[in-house]
Amino acid sequence: MTWDLFNIIGTIAFALSGVVVAMEEEYDLMGVYILGFVTAFGGGAIRNLLIGVPVSALWDQGNLFVIAFIVMTVAFLLPSLWLDRWKRWGVLFDAIGLASFAIQGAIYATEMGHPLSAAIAAAALTGTGGGMVRDILADRKPMFLRKDIYIAWAMLAGLVIGLGWIQTMPGYILLLVAIVTLRMLSVTFQWQLPYRKLQH
Repeated sequence: MTWDLFNIIGTIAFALSGVVVAMEEEYDLMGVYILGFVTAFGGGAIRNLLIGVPVSALWDQGNLFVIAFIVMTVAFLLPSLWLDRWKRWGVLFDAIGLASFAIQGAIYATEMGHPLSAAIAAAALTGTGGGMVRDILADRKPMFLRKDIYIAWAMLAGLVIGLGWIQTMPGYILLLVAIVTLRMLSVTFQWQLPYRKLQH
């Protein structure tokens, strides 16, 4: 139940994110679907490869594919109803998708009996993998490689869950709220990880 809830939240948030990027790049309908699907499901596919889950498990998520397809179709056909709001709230939805998928990936890894390092990696890859593939296909610099703090919040979810500090639904909800809040604060106040720029 927990796994399914976070999967649905993340799928909807990231499918919409893919649709927005596709329309910004002026892709046609097929491009919208492709970018939306890889954003929503790419992170899970990458995670499965690295923690030993058969890639074919991706195709067992039939209901999620239907949900993503409906969301993307409505978003493409009726952009005027939500696109302006997305421009204001898009970062929030992206943060919700990041937190949902990161938590879901960490739960998945821990339930398989993998160590802490795998929980952190699964959280990071599930939370950011779809967005990474989306940005590469759209010829954009991947968000998690930019200076603002992004992937670190996903790794935090993996750390907390991998250490067993949270194991209940209320705890997962609180963790999701915490990660979304931290992500939004980092955007609002432009928090950055240390970086170096080479002088040419």
